[in-house]
Order: sequence, then C-alpha cells, then structure tokens
Amino acid sequence: MLVSDSDERMLSVLSALEECRAALIEGGDRETALVLSVAILELRMKLNRIADSELKALCDAMLPEDAPPPGSQYTKPQGQRLRPLLKLVK
Repeated sequence: MLVSDSDERMLSVLSALEECRAALIEGGDRETALVLSVAILELRMKLNRIADSELKALCDAMLPEDAPPPGSQYTKPQGQRLRPLLKLVK
C-alpha cells in the first residue's frame, strides 16, 4: 500500500502525540493525557478513514441493553467504578 506524504506527516505527528501522552502520564498529569488521547483518536480515525458516525455506531453497539439512553442524567452508584467502553490500542 502506497502511503501519501500527508499520511506520513500524520503518522509522524501521531508518534509525537503518543510520546507526549506517555510523558504526561509518567508525570502524573492524567487529565491532560486523556485530552491528548482524544486528539490521538481523532487523528487515527482520519488516517484509517473512519467516520464519526461509524465510531458512534460502534459505541452504541457496545452499550449494554439496560444502559440509560445517551444524553440522560445518569449517575453511577456511590463507590462503584464503571468500566470504560472503549480502550485505545496501538
């Protein structure tokens, strides 16, 4: 598969962002690392030509059947930690 110059640049940026995220996590700045993870996800979606609607469909498909509808004012029970629905992988 032929990679365009634009894709090469995006891969380079992606690599730099991942290094920055790792440094933020190592430094204990988890909240900023999470924000950076969203940017990394967005860039990966562009590289792999995944539309926002496709990601939303995946998220919707992964929700348990008894989950509250999106946008509802759901609060998690005290002392219970919810599992993340998606996990970023390299």
